[in-house]
Amino acid sequence: MVSPTLSPSVPAPAAPDRPRVLRRPLGFPVGDGAPGPVAVVVGDGLDATRTAEVVQRLGAAGVLVRTGEATGLPRPATDGACEDVEVPSGGSGRVLGALVAGLADVLAGHRPSAVLVHGGGTAALAGALAANAAGLHLVHLGAGLRSHDRRQPEEHHRRVVDGLADLCCAPSAAAVAALRAEGVADERILLTGDPVVESLHRLLPDDATQDALAAELRLPAGYVLLTVDRPDHTGQPELLAQLLGEVATLVEAGLPVVVPAGPSTADRWRELGFGGLLDRCTVLGSLDPVQRTVVQHRAAVLVSDAEGAAEEASVLKRPALLVRRATERPEVLGTFTTLVPGGLRLAAAVRRALADDPARLQTLPSPYGDGSASRVVVESVVKLVAPF
Repeated sequence: MVSPTLSPSVPAPAAPDRPRVLRRPLGFPVGDGAPGPVAVVVGDGLDATRTAEVVQRLGAAGVLVRTGEATGLPRPATDGACEDVEVPSGGSGRVLGALVAGLADVLAGHRPSAVLVHGGGTAALAGALAANAAGLHLVHLGAGLRSHDRRQPEEHHRRVVDGLADLCCAPSAAAVAALRAEGVADERILLTGDPVVESLHRLLPDDATQDALAAELRLPAGYVLLTVDRPDHTGQPELLAQLLGEVATLVEAGLPVVVPAGPSTADRWRELGFGGLLDRCTVLGSLDPVQRTVVQHRAAVLVSDAEGAAEEASVLKRPALLVRRATERPEVLGTFTTLVPGGLRLAAAVRRALADDPARLQTLPSPYGDGSASRVVVESVVKLVAPF
């Protein structure tokens, strides 16, 4: 196995870079004895972005399994198969059960030799449970991320998935340390970096194309990008109203604010009496991955409650204010990101970020690798399922 090459700011762990191949029997016979394909389970656009490079490298040896929000995403150009698992409406327990059942059917049909999941969403947990029930090798991309906030369901999901995984692909040295602290054996841990680095570099077009897209989307100069759509904000009217009040302060001060908002988000703002504020922002509809990357890259400040915003900010060299109580990515706190729990005093935090020297971030390396993560992950999966 080729060892990952990471940024000098991320020391390689003392763990051996060659994971022990676990002799767990595969759940299905695979034709003439050759290993079956690798099933990659994605649950939303974030999963799709972070696994895209891995899916591309797998090619015909991969099966992309889209669930939930990801079923509406375009299929990447790859020779591998693609399956969709529909998610019913209802509570989280019903969704999880339906996903496990649907994924079990897909795995039985394609007879993969391994299942790869990303992150800590419901799709990752369902994929891990389905793989475990079928006796298949499990690979966890984004392993070891910990917020230590037990109020977040993703915190519990990640721990379960890491406990089941044969190979924990950690994006940073901090993630490696978290896995070790929980007793995960060194032979199951591999420091890979995160494929989001290469995904964003691939998605970000040249300056001329960026200029054209910015004009097409009517992006104002020096804008604040606001993406806040997690249920712990949208489902709590008082908390969301507090955050939007801070946004109103920025708009009243003349700062342009760009909001990628679907109909449900817009309706929620208007229900809380912030329809006038929404009308004063630049509201964007659905964005494809390239548009989304350009909108992030052109922003003066990112304000988000998304778990991946910190990683993306470190790659795109933008300051990010995370509207969260805690983050799974402590390695970028104080450099690329700042926590603003509940959006309290968000306006002041935005002003401080704008006053900082923008050139400072350009010199800081991302702690999530140099863009070789997808290669290292795929080579490691091959070693896992076909060691000889």
